[in-house]
Amino acid sequence: MAKTALMDYDEAIARFEPVLGFEVHVELNTATKMFSSAGNPAHADNHDAAPNTLVAPVDMGLPGSLPVVNETAVRYSISLGLALGCQIAPSSRFARKNYFYPDLGKNYQISQYDEPIAFEGQVEIELADGTRVEVPIERAHMEEDAGKLTHVGGATGRIQGAEYSLVDYNRAGVPLVEIVTKPIYGTEHRAPEVAKAYVAAIRDIVLSLGISEARMERGNLRCDANVSLRPRVAEGEPLPPLGTRTETKNVNSMRSVERAVRYEIQRQAAILAGGGSITQETRHWHEDTGTTSPGRPKSDADDYRYFPEPDLLPVAPSEELIAQLRAALPEAPAVRRRRLKAEWGYTDLEFQDVANGGLLAEVEATVAAGASPAAARKWWTGEISRIANTRGVEATSLVSPADVAALQLLVDAGTLTDKLARQVLEGVIAGEGSPQEVVDARGLAVVSDDGALIAAIDDALAAQPDVLEKIRDGKVQAAGAVIGAVMKAMRGQADAARVRELVLERAAQ
Repeated sequence: MAKTALMDYDEAIARFEPVLGFEVHVELNTATKMFSSAGNPAHADNHDAAPNTLVAPVDMGLPGSLPVVNETAVRYSISLGLALGCQIAPSSRFARKNYFYPDLGKNYQISQYDEPIAFEGQVEIELADGTRVEVPIERAHMEEDAGKLTHVGGATGRIQGAEYSLVDYNRAGVPLVEIVTKPIYGTEHRAPEVAKAYVAAIRDIVLSLGISEARMERGNLRCDANVSLRPRVAEGEPLPPLGTRTETKNVNSMRSVERAVRYEIQRQAAILAGGGSITQETRHWHEDTGTTSPGRPKSDADDYRYFPEPDLLPVAPSEELIAQLRAALPEAPAVRRRRLKAEWGYTDLEFQDVANGGLLAEVEATVAAGASPAAARKWWTGEISRIANTRGVEATSLVSPADVAALQLLVDAGTLTDKLARQVLEGVIAGEGSPQEVVDARGLAVVSDDGALIAAIDDALAAQPDVLEKIRDGKVQAAGAVIGAVMKAMRGQADAARVRELVLERAAQ
C-alpha cells in the first residue's frame, strides 16, 4: 500500500486555516441503563461482568418491550449541561436514529435530535502556557450506547480478515451524553494542542461532577475529532466556504486526539495542495502507526431518518430541579486549576507537567489520600508516566491514587527507599496487590536493624581494611565503597543514609 503523503505541519498551517469540531461521548455511571433496569457496565460494580449478562428485553430489541427513562441519567445530563454553560431546555424529546446497527438489536438508536436537553454553551480551556480558549458548545444530548463487536480470526482484531464476529449486548443501552461543539476557529498552529486540552477539560468536568469514570481506555469517554481546512486568502478578500470535514472516530486517549488532529491537517493539506478533494467520511485512528484510514462515507442527519420516539414522553425538568442542580455544581475546571496550583505551591512548569499529562484529578486524589503535593507530582509525572509511555497506555490506567499515596506513606515512614518503592510500584501495576501486600510478598522492606547493618559493614570493612584509615585521614568520600558493598549485600534494602552514619561512627571510634 502506498504511503500517505503528508505536508510539513508548519507549511500546512501557513497555506490553510484549520477548523475543528468535536463530539465527545460520555458514558454515565448510573447503576442501570438508560432505558432498562439491566445493570450498567459503566458502573464500577459491573466492570467484570461476563458478556451478555447485563441485558434486558429492551436492550435486545425484543417485541413488546418498552423503554423507561432513567431519572438519574437525566439529572446527570442536566448537571453536565449546566457545567458546560448551556441552557437547559424546558422540554426535550427522544428520537429514533435509524441506521444499520449490528450491535443494537432493535436496529435503531434512541437519541435526541432537534430537541436536545442542553444547548448553546461554552467551555474555557487552558493551554500549556496559560493561554485561555473559549470553545463554543452547540448541544449536549442524551442517548444510548451500542453494543460491542468482537471480531475473531483476523490478525488485527478488526473486521477485515475476521472469520466471524461476536456481539456483546452488555454495553447496548448504556446511558450516554454526547457533547457537540460548534466549529472552532482561530486555533491556527495550536489546533492539536487545543484538541487535547478540550478533551482534558471535558474529562475534568465529568470527574468533578462524579457522573462518569471518564476512563478513555475503557471507552467511558470517547472523542470523535472533526477537521477541515480552507485556503488562506489575502486580507480584505472574502473568506472561502468551510472545507469538507473528516471525522476521526473513537479516539481513546488525549495524546491520540492531539496526534490525530495533527495528522489529518497534514494529510488534508497534501491532498488539497495537489489539486485533490477531501472525502466527507469517518476515519479510524491507528495508535501503532499514528495514522488514520478511511471508514465509511459520513452520513448527514437526513440519512438517519430521525423521527420522534413514540414510546417515550418529552423530558420536562422543573425549574426547581434545574436550580437545585445548578447550586450543586463544583467549581469550573479553569478556576480549579488556578486554585490547585496555588494550594500545591507548584511552579508554572511543575503545574504544566501535571496538567499536560491529564493528571490533575490523579494528583488531587493522591494528595487527598495523604501524600504531599511534591511526592504526588513526582510519582505521576515521573515513574508512572514513564511506564505508561513505554507501554503505550494512559498513566491513569495503571494504578490508583490511593495506592500511590499508600506507597509514598511507606517511603515517608522509612519502610521503603525510593529505589525499593519503584519495585513495589511495579508489583502493584502487575496486579500483585496493594503496596503493603507487595512489600510483604516480595520482602522489600528496608532493613532497619542496626545489628544487621553493622554486621554487613564489618564484612565490607574486612574486605577493604584501608577504608577506615582513609576516613580518619579526612577522606570521607572513601566511605562510598563500603556503603555500596553494604547496599549490594542487603539487596538494596538498607537505608544508605543510615549506613553512612554507622560507617562514620565506626571511623570515629
